[in-house]
Amino acid sequence: MKGKKKQEVFPDDRRIIVVGAGAGGMMAAGRAAECGTPVLLLEKTDRSGKKVLISGKGRCNLSNTKELADFLAMFGENGAFLHGVFRRFFREELLALLNSHGLETKTERGGRIFPASDQAADVLEAFRRYLSAGGVRVLTRTRVAGLRVQNNRVTGVETEEGFLPARAVILATGGSTWPATGSTGDGYSLAESAGHTIVPLRPALVPLVVEELDVARSMQGVSLRNVRLTAYACRSEEIREDRDPSRDVGRGIPGKRPSGRIIESRMGEMMLTHFGIGGPVTLLMSLAVVDALNRGPVSMAIDFKPALTREQLRDRLQRDFDHHGKRMVARILEGLLPQKVVGAFLERWGIAPDKRANQVTSVERETLLHLLKSFRFNIRSSLPMSSAIVTAGGISLKEVDPRTMASRLVEGLFFCGEVLDLDADTGGYNLQAAFSTGYMAGESAAKIVTD
Repeated sequence: MKGKKKQEVFPDDRRIIVVGAGAGGMMAAGRAAECGTPVLLLEKTDRSGKKVLISGKGRCNLSNTKELADFLAMFGENGAFLHGVFRRFFREELLALLNSHGLETKTERGGRIFPASDQAADVLEAFRRYLSAGGVRVLTRTRVAGLRVQNNRVTGVETEEGFLPARAVILATGGSTWPATGSTGDGYSLAESAGHTIVPLRPALVPLVVEELDVARSMQGVSLRNVRLTAYACRSEEIREDRDPSRDVGRGIPGKRPSGRIIESRMGEMMLTHFGIGGPVTLLMSLAVVDALNRGPVSMAIDFKPALTREQLRDRLQRDFDHHGKRMVARILEGLLPQKVVGAFLERWGIAPDKRANQVTSVERETLLHLLKSFRFNIRSSLPMSSAIVTAGGISLKEVDPRTMASRLVEGLFFCGEVLDLDADTGGYNLQAAFSTGYMAGESAAKIVTD
């Protein structure tokens, strides 16, 4: 629905106001203007796209090469809401649009798509060109304090400087994470004031705090690769030894659902910190853990040797201890584990570091086996929302039309991006959802102005 710009024809009460100049907001504003409507983009901070600048560690992971069905699965049960949106505007359309405004991209491990320059600032520059081409007016340092709704129709927004009329309003205010970028949850209160339900907010993609802080501190700074991390809905002492998972289970992973007390289990990289555990695989599992903590105790177990079954590891330990009978057990462990982890293992094992391998009993060797396959922590909490990458929860999808991103409650009100009850794992999924819902919201809002 492209057409020439109509700013000179439309009065202010026939324009579109987009609240929030992040990924979704910039896309919504650009698409609405491209469709021929006057657009005012409001941003409460001093510049647009602050969260885009820091995403992907400053490189901006734009999207992912996963096929549509696998992409949707990364959003869990709410992924179905995005099916129609992605059919209309998905990865190929996003990359073509950005390329038309000067941004080249590349694909890396795991299907992650980045700007070829590795600079998130270049993504913002492409959007600056997109907004400029459509004649979008951008006002920074402008905070929206409320929506004005009359006869069940939005008529504009209230700001600290006064009322701004509009025919349609798009809320693109982001979540409650990274408050320094302007994502402080304003959109939730605005939507709630218009009658919308807010699904409880929780931190997602967030490090976890353990009860055993002394153990964590003794190992802080250690990065672990190719380990298996499993979350259980019970205290650590209640984990059954015969329930070691042998495959990944969790959101976005095809196959069987977790069974018994297993919440999620994933292979990957993680980090031990002074407060607990972090790193990629921990972040991916964190939302499931946060939700489980609301229902009861949660523990997590690290399998340091996931490539070996318990029987295979038992045979290896027997060989090592037999072959190096005069070697101190601390030296034996240094051949199995990162050096900084050895002390914590010895303490939990209850063995003196200078004890000789040939003095270790079969029972003590079996205890070591259990520690290597299931080194456990009880989870106290996650870090706060301000430390999370993504906000889970938000505006209930039941009250939003998935074909248009329009409110089912208030005419002329639209939503896009993280303010909705949508969240996914890392890998470019969340940004693609913001871009796609923003595109749809902008296009749909433009239709009600021009019809």
